[in-house]
Amino acid sequence: MRVTSTVFIASVVVLVLGGFLLMQQATLGVLSGKQESAGNEARQAINAAQAQLNATDLSGEVNVDKLLYDLAGGFATRSGGDEQYQVIISARGQTIKAGDATADSIPPALRTQVESSPDLLITPTEVVYDDGRPSVAGLVAGSALTLPGTGRYAIFLVFPLTQEVNTLEVLRYAVVSTGAVLVLMLTFIAALVARQVVVPVRDARRAAENLASGNLHDRMRVRGQDDLARLATSMNDMAAEMEKQITTLSELSQVQQRFVSDVSHELRTPLTTVRMAAEVLHDARDDFDPVSARSAELLQNELDRFESLLNDLLEISRFDAGAAELSATTLDLRSVVDRVLDAQEALIRAYGVQVRVHTTGDTTAEVDPRRIERILRNLMTNAIEHSEGRPVDVLLAGDEDAVAVAVRDHGVGFEASQAKQVFLRFWRADPARARTVGGTGLGLAISMEDANLHGGWLTAWGRPGLGAQFRLTVPRRVGGLLATSPLPMAPRDLPLLAVPSSDHDAEADRPRAEAGTRS
Repeated sequence: MRVTSTVFIASVVVLVLGGFLLMQQATLGVLSGKQESAGNEARQAINAAQAQLNATDLSGEVNVDKLLYDLAGGFATRSGGDEQYQVIISARGQTIKAGDATADSIPPALRTQVESSPDLLITPTEVVYDDGRPSVAGLVAGSALTLPGTGRYAIFLVFPLTQEVNTLEVLRYAVVSTGAVLVLMLTFIAALVARQVVVPVRDARRAAENLASGNLHDRMRVRGQDDLARLATSMNDMAAEMEKQITTLSELSQVQQRFVSDVSHELRTPLTTVRMAAEVLHDARDDFDPVSARSAELLQNELDRFESLLNDLLEISRFDAGAAELSATTLDLRSVVDRVLDAQEALIRAYGVQVRVHTTGDTTAEVDPRRIERILRNLMTNAIEHSEGRPVDVLLAGDEDAVAVAVRDHGVGFEASQAKQVFLRFWRADPARARTVGGTGLGLAISMEDANLHGGWLTAWGRPGLGAQFRLTVPRRVGGLLATSPLPMAPRDLPLLAVPSSDHDAEADRPRAEAGTRS
């Protein structure tokens, strides 16, 4: 459509300019030719009239008016009709004419020039008729006739341009009609050519969209041997190669998922047996020597960690297989936070950390309690472990569409470029740092999957030496869409210069009610 419109507009512009130049040249040619022929005819006629006057017998009494009338009549007969030329003679204050052209057809400037010049003068004019016909364009030639002994008489020959105007009108009509036909034909040709080019390109676009949507079997039709046919062949080859690679990757992914799931299930049976034996040894450790007793304790701890890792791998495999389901119920997220803090009481005391809870607004939402509790438990564990003994703040806020929970620590923090990497499986900010709490490296990855299952957001903010903040935002109702979060992504307690300018979340109201403190 764009190509056709462009060709149409360009054709109209070119033909308008070409027609204008053509008509201008044709008009100049016709008028110059008519002016030349009119000058020749006028010169011959005036010379003949002067010769006739010179041959007049002036020995007797001469009626000058009758002589001039006869002369004008002779001109009219010689011209062959009104379409050739008409004659107007000015004699002693009166006008003698042969034809229907009035004296108004003679420009006053020409009258003045003829009275003082012996030359033949020609100028454009507008021929006015006395019989009611509309005026037309024309030429008027003027000169002076001399009658010996009586004086000078101005004679004017009026040449109507009726035929020339009609010729130019016919030419103008031909130019307009031919231009219109050419514009339509050029537009049709452009549309046809554009269709031949655009249709294969459109087919290629549709094929690419189908490939992007997962329809890997879609192919383009190959017709002919031109460049478009080679484009279709290349697209089909690319689609075939993509299908092959994606199929291979999908099979490898399925094999990996089955491997993780099968290994996790298969390890549970020997793990149960080993745990039973480890519990027996752990219960009897008081009867062992110090080295054996310590070994029994380490074995028990590592078995707990191993079992947690297996549980996380099984959960990850369910997410990968698309088998995870949401069991939503309406509850206050503050109650979930309280349960998590009660469960983390021992860890809080071990690290000597003060936990402060701040609540603003209604924090009730439709969520899966088990998954939300798991998210908050992972966030609290990480915050406590990396707090370096400084307080940990838990912020809850809600608005009309969403509820948010943010866990803020003031510990070591992490680089801004690592904000997305912290949610990768088994990723660690410092690979050399040992896990003192016994994490599996999958907690934040599972938390992100749980947040996505709710249709929510889980974001991270961190700066070295300023601590970190993890924010969970979920829609107030299942299936709701999030536009903003009730809590900002960057902590509110930072200095103004420390808040990154790229944060796109709108900050909630500054006042916050401190609902509780746990230390």
